[in-house]
Order: sequence, then structure tokens, then C-alpha cells
Amino acid sequence: MRIHPHDQTVLDHVAARGGHIVDRAIAWSNINSGSRHAHGLSAVLAVLETEAGRLPADIARVPTQGSTTVGDDGAVQIEAHADALTITARLDAPIQVVLTGHYDTVYPAESGFQKVVTRSDGALNGPGIADMKGGISVMMAALEAFETHPEREQVGWTVLLSPDEEIGSPASAPLLARLGAAGHVGMTYEPALADGTLAGARKGSGNYHLIVSGKAAHAGRAFEEGRNAVAGAAIIAAALHGLNGRREGVTVNVAKISGGGALNVVADRAVVRFNVRVPDAQSAAWITDAVSEIVVTVPFEGLTLELHGGMTRAPKPMDASQTALFEAVRATGALLGQPIAWTPSGGVCEGNNLHAAGLPNIDTLGVRGGDIHSDREFAWPESFVERAQLSALVLCKLASGEIDALELKRLRLGTM
Repeated sequence: MRIHPHDQTVLDHVAARGGHIVDRAIAWSNINSGSRHAHGLSAVLAVLETEAGRLPADIARVPTQGSTTVGDDGAVQIEAHADALTITARLDAPIQVVLTGHYDTVYPAESGFQKVVTRSDGALNGPGIADMKGGISVMMAALEAFETHPEREQVGWTVLLSPDEEIGSPASAPLLARLGAAGHVGMTYEPALADGTLAGARKGSGNYHLIVSGKAAHAGRAFEEGRNAVAGAAIIAAALHGLNGRREGVTVNVAKISGGGALNVVADRAVVRFNVRVPDAQSAAWITDAVSEIVVTVPFEGLTLELHGGMTRAPKPMDASQTALFEAVRATGALLGQPIAWTPSGGVCEGNNLHAAGLPNIDTLGVRGGDIHSDREFAWPESFVERAQLSALVLCKLASGEIDALELKRLRLGTM
């Protein structure tokens, strides 16, 4: 591969707009859009919809499905979620690229971390600047530039911007599955590591919520008449923790136990919340069976157990399609003087969903940064142009056939 003159025009388009690519990400990050902050999500969706109008594409808001939530009191409710945004161009083109991102963040409305500032070392520090409003700006910049390429008609593309990735994509999962099945190559804009390293193989993840119901009683007068749900929850939590170390690469994190109240009352309700991580499909089946075995047997007489949740994201191994795609991106990066490396990650993202649906994808094409999910979250401002040029050139090489999208898809389907 080499950089052709029309490729250089695309790269120059990105470079000329570097300040705007950074500035709009800062503006978006200054609007709080925690996953459950409806007003903030609505505000960010509106500005993204307006910005998408710069692209020669069809734009639509897509309603998302509700999801089941379990309160700390054990109450089960259906939670509504904000709309997703789709941006589409040339759905009849021979090559279809799916680009995804999320406009929610982990910072709730009441968070003290609300604005982007510039650190003394030049890094941008702010909520969502890396994860992943910076990534969305990079994605749009790449598409804006690619649309000047003379071979753009060979590539159709669909952007999905979702409102719920940070809580496991319960509402947008069906949209991701449908797009993953229909596309040839996926590009997702989670942040790369600070040095540009990509996430390679990813573990799968499951979130569970176990409701333990007992019987309330006075702890002094009628203790023996009660059935202590908190005590039962503690026994179950210990059994779940005991699964750690029994299968390589599998972890169980008991994250929270809720329940109980006054010290003189036997608790009648508790909720155990836990997460599992698995390296492969066989381990996912193993942990599913192991959890089921624990929760079908009550710790003592008089309790009832009700399990909600399950595996939310399948593992994403470095199969033949993933390896071939990463090597193609490595070769593309070399043309730009960007060394591309990758490393396994225990984290999960929309790339897991897309891979499970049959789509080979790179899921850390966003800005270089770090300390995400904390008030130290940062992004390097020079990486916005750098990463947008990488994506834009990948799109150029897909259009020219120098990256064979059809072969990548064939390799992925051959492993399913």
C-alpha cells in the first residue's frame, strides 16, 4: 500500500480542520450526559444531530428498547432509554462499513466533574473527552474527509451513536446486532491507550442481580420466626467469590449487597450484584452453569431467590478475521508514521456486540488518552487529527480494495 494523491487530499482535509475537531469535542464534553441523565442525553443528542448535518447522509433518531432494572429494595422495573442516532450513506454500495460510538458517559448529573480544562502538560482533562465524545468527533472528521475521495461510491457506511454503552448497551444491543450482521467491517471509537495501543482480544462480560427474599421479624422477640435475607445474601456472595480461580481467565466480582435496615429487625430483602468476565465462549458456558448451580439452592429454609441479568457481551477473541484486520490497520498506520500495536483487554465495549453478530472490527480508533471513568480522564489534543487521519485512510483503502472487506467478512463467518 501507499498514499495516493487522492488519499493525500483526504488527509489534508482532516489536518485543515484540526482545531474544529478538538473544539467540538470539548463543547460536547461540557454537556453532562450520564447514562441516566435524560435531560443531558437529550441535549447532546440534539447537538450531535446538528453536527451530523455536515455529512452528505441520511440522519434519523431511532427509539431504543426498555431494559429491566432491579432497585436496591428488590423492586423490578422497566427503565426507558434515550434514542440512538443513525447516520447512513450509500446502503447499496458493495462494501458496508459500520461505525459505532456512544454519547453517554459514566458521570451522573450531580457529578462534580463537569467541564474540560487543559492540564499543565497540554492534555485535555474532562468528562467524556476520551470516552468517547472525542472519539465521535474523530469519527465524523474521518467521514467528512472520506466523502471527498473519488472512490467513495464503493463504500457505504452506517453510524450508530448509542445512549447506553456505559451501562452495558441493554437498549441498543438489538441495533448493534442487526448492523453487525449486515456490515463487512466495523470501526468503533473507544479511546486507545495514551501511546496509541489498541485493544485486541477482549473478554466477555455478564452483569447479574440476585434478589434474596426472606421474612421480617423482631430481632429480640421473635428472631427465630424471621428469615434473614442479608445473611443469605452473604452466604451466596461468598459462594460466588469462591468461583474465582477455578477456571483460567474467569473472574467473578461481587460488587454490592443491598438490604436490611434497623438493627432490631431481621432483614426480609437483599440484592446481590455481581459481574463476571470470561475469555472465551466455553468459559461463558461454564460460568453460566456455575452461577445457576449456586442460585438454585437456597442457603437455608425460608428464603427465595430470583436472578436477573446474564451475559451482556460475548468474548471477542483474536480470530482470523480480527488478526487480518489488525494487520491491515497496522500497515495503514505505517503509511502515516503511526506505529500500531495491540494488547488484550479485560474491558468490554460495542466491539464485542459487533463481533458476536459476525462483524470483524477495530474498537479503539478514538483519541489517545487514559484514566477513563475517573475525574482524571484525559486526551492528547494532537491525537484528534492523528486518529482521524488513520480512520480516513482505512476508509480510503477499503474503497480501493487494498483492504479487502469482503475477505475479512468471509474469514469472520468461517469462524462462527
